[in-house]
Amino acid sequence: MATNIPSGSLANVLTKTIPTDIPLQEQIDRFVALGAEYVPEEMARQVNSHIEQLVESGVAEFALKEDEQAPDFTLPDALGQSVTLSQLLTQGPVIIIFYRGEWCPYCNLELRAYQKALPQFLELGATLVAISPQTPDHSLSTKEKHELAFVVLSDMGNCVAREYGLAFTLDEAGRALHAQIGADLPAYNGDDSWELPVTGTFLVDQSRTVRLASVDPNFFHRLDPSVVIARLKELMSSHDTSSNSTPKNDLA
Repeated sequence: MATNIPSGSLANVLTKTIPTDIPLQEQIDRFVALGAEYVPEEMARQVNSHIEQLVESGVAEFALKEDEQAPDFTLPDALGQSVTLSQLLTQGPVIIIFYRGEWCPYCNLELRAYQKALPQFLELGATLVAISPQTPDHSLSTKEKHELAFVVLSDMGNCVAREYGLAFTLDEAGRALHAQIGADLPAYNGDDSWELPVTGTFLVDQSRTVRLASVDPNFFHRLDPSVVIARLKELMSSHDTSSNSTPKNDLA
């Protein structure tokens, strides 16, 4: 591959070389392998060390679990319009993705994969929303750049991420690393907290019960949309069985 790719567009160029018809994790693994050609060895070591630290910190242990109640929330979308979880749930189940920001190539691969699966989500009666701590302007940039047809919400200050047990603060080494890779979080998020959410995906049913929770502090790992689709089908099948059941008639 050519080595004269402008650094600012490197991630986008590499992403476009990765097919969309393979599992999401395989897409990310291919991106990591391709990117290794351009990432200095010391930076790669720092990234791996950062991930190990997050995993060992146990930060994911505080995340919302399956069968727990999902906190309701109201957040602005990319155009500043308020979106409320409980209102979305009146239409059917809701899939919630917490991602880090438009600067994260692994998040962009994830959003691309979920966009491709969107017709199947809609067919199963589900709504998809993606949440990051970015400002609405950056959420709009994410939505337009990746031609996303689902709702992208801004959780400035990580208030909702905190309620879902996902928010954490980067230490000095983590801040320096993110600044080095061009992730100027104060600029993207509109505050100086240097907070991020642990990446996670939740499926919430109409009773606001979490039916699927996948949270991983290793941001190289993402849940494949096919897993969400399978769980949605299970919920639909369970609902249909319940709806079709008839009470016993003692007079029969």
